[in-house]
Amino acid sequence: MIRILLPAVAALGLVAFAARPVPADADALNGAEAPTMRWSVHHEGALAKLTYGVANSDQLAVMVTCRPGDSRAVVYGELQPEGARLIEARHQIDPLTGGEAVEARIPIRDPWLTGLAERGRTAVVGDAGRFQLTASAEERRLVGDFLAYCTPGRV
Repeated sequence: MIRILLPAVAALGLVAFAARPVPADADALNGAEAPTMRWSVHHEGALAKLTYGVANSDQLAVMVTCRPGDSRAVVYGELQPEGARLIEARHQIDPLTGGEAVEARIPIRDPWLTGLAERGRTAVVGDAGRFQLTASAEERRLVGDFLAYCTPGRV
């Protein structure tokens, strides 16, 4: 029995390994892990951008922007906030992909954002369904800094 099971399990493992998805730029990875997505904050002049995506790339799942003293944040991307109090949402054409993009406005102190800073997780929804995005302790600090920068009445 073991003579039959052992080769069968080994063959299944080999098939599973060979069938795993390989990124288009696998040669560039040189055996390294695929890039991971994480939260980061960037500034373009007075505009602050909180992004969840691959560092130093255009691969963004969600981007939140605001200016100092804004009472609203603007959310862009393939993923949209689930459960956030939407002030306004509109569909537009994504200039990078040519596909449909959603731009939503939410209150800057919405629990969708503050929960990310306080608890390190927030819910999003996209074409593939509902997901929880998480933030490390350092990323939570970045989100808190982003919120402090944007919040009306900041010093």
